[in-house]
Amino acid sequence: MTDSPSPDSARLDELEMRVVHQDQTIEDLNAAITAQWQLIERLERRVERLAERVADAEQSAGQAAPVDRPPPHY
Repeated sequence: MTDSPSPDSARLDELEMRVVHQDQTIEDLNAAITAQWQLIERLERRVERLAERVADAEQSAGQAAPVDRPPPHY
């Protein structure tokens, strides 16, 4: 008998290695997508808060008395 692996065994080993690498790649991509989704959610909340602050500032600015300032060219 020979100690060299059969062609089917070598092919099976190669396929198993590919599956392991693909599983790792899928896990890495899943972690990246999860982190990006969390960042997107944080940024959306931040944008909502800023939009509220801008709306509040615009509303309060409309109620304030205008300030008498000289024009910018002075």
